Amino acid sequence: MFTGIIAERGVIDAVAPTGDSVRVVVRAPKAVSKARHGDSIAVSGVCLTVVESTADTFTADVMGQTLQMSNPAQWTAGAAVNIESAMAMGDQLGGHIVQGHVDGTARVVSVTPSGDWTVIRFALDPAHAPLIVDKGSLTVDGVSLTVSTVGDDWCEVSLIPETLVATTLGQLIPGQLVNIETDILARHVARLAHFDKGMTS
Repeated sequence: MFTGIIAERGVIDAVAPTGDSVRVVVRAPKAVSKARHGDSIAVSGVCLTVVESTADTFTADVMGQTLQMSNPAQWTAGAAVNIESAMAMGDQLGGHIVQGHVDGTARVVSVTPSGDWTVIRFALDPAHAPLIVDKGSLTVDGVSLTVSTVGDDWCEVSLIPETLVATTLGQLIPGQLVNIETDILARHVARLAHFDKGMTS
């Protein structure tokens, strides 16, 4: 489990196809310094398992389903990524509960500087839109964010300068894709409502 508080910005050093999956080498010195074989590290919101490591890189396998669900530009050599190590028991929950299982992608519609913050609007997939609420939590490329405004097929977040500098979100431009993970509580409620409707109809 993760919290969406990014510890460092990493880089995809290498990508090697292996059948319908890929093996990636990620440069992330801070995360690697305390990682062991089998540990989980979130890479721009995608939970990966460490299979090998060096002093400043780790290697992980990305399966086909994950490649289909996530931003394809993320899995290219040289891509900047957000890094978070898995939460340990007793750690502070600084963001919100993040599983590292992305629901899919959203497209950046606009990036608008506004005073001391920047407003980013995302176009949402119809399957994701009902799960995102005003002032609710949303994970974007692994970053825990609060939704500032929401519409039927879009949402906005307002980012402070620290978030823009400490994560890859400061480099977003219109048209780019980002990984999103909706709130796990919202997904459970939607699933329960689906079955409840079926039993009462």
